[in-house]
Amino acid sequence: MANGILIVDKPAGWTSQDVAAKLRGVFHEKRVGHGGTLDPMATGVLPVFIGRATRAVPFFEHADKVYEAVLRLGLVTDTQDTTGRTLEEHPVDITSEQLEAVLPRFRGEIQQIPPMYSAVKVNGQKLYALARKGQEVDREPRPVTVYELVNQGTVLRLTGQSENRPLIDWRLRVHCSKGTYVRTLCHDIGQALGCGGCMAALRRTRAGRYSIAQAHTLEEILSAPDPETLLLPTDSLFSDRPVCTVNEAGEKKLRNGAAVPAGKLPDGEYRVYGPRGDFLALCAAARGELTTVRSFFDPIRS
Repeated sequence: MANGILIVDKPAGWTSQDVAAKLRGVFHEKRVGHGGTLDPMATGVLPVFIGRATRAVPFFEHADKVYEAVLRLGLVTDTQDTTGRTLEEHPVDITSEQLEAVLPRFRGEIQQIPPMYSAVKVNGQKLYALARKGQEVDREPRPVTVYELVNQGTVLRLTGQSENRPLIDWRLRVHCSKGTYVRTLCHDIGQALGCGGCMAALRRTRAGRYSIAQAHTLEEILSAPDPETLLLPTDSLFSDRPVCTVNEAGEKKLRNGAAVPAGKLPDGEYRVYGPRGDFLALCAAARGELTTVRSFFDPIRS
């Protein structure tokens, strides 16, 4: 059976759930989950956890992300991206210096109001469900962290012009915490500039420790003679934890849910392997004992 993490380069037009559903058929495995939802219009890094690796999904939920976004100034929509209904249009004459002047207020820990077209729940109802009914409700701002926000210059839009001038979008690089809405960031930057704005494109280039260089397109996955060869091992998620190897007696104890003597190991979390090199569990050492945080061993092996 397939077990591991597949880094997918998600295509535009697919939901994250669409990708997971497709891979259930590819690997003939019901246990498939993704780490970090991408909007349908977005592309890029989508880690997909398969088989026993799905037990690692909760450890990925707080991973930071890196995006390349396109900011379109002068356009305000109900979804805060170019897929939505136009609410406002304004003439734009923004210089790079003007854009640079407002970016610092969106760096560091900021407060963000979740967009109506999002899966955030208010009084038990998802906001997008209310938005589709034409309803808008008050949302509490939430703290998120923008570690890096860089203006990477302009990109010429190939169609249309305004007052005989080419239409220009702006490219942004965003390194942010879990829960950050890049389209809301684009919207808020547009508001700060006084002309409005929205997101015209989004590509995720890194999620946690996984980068776009490790990602495979769906075409590559579907045409691979053996898609299992594309899987990264589950323990790659915990590569920042030190390694601990136990003997056969220790492996047996871990498989039975018992603690193992930690000897002189400093307190902390460890990737724990059996004497045959199998990744058994993420464990915590404390008070001279090694206890399981989450097991990943093959239950078939005795």
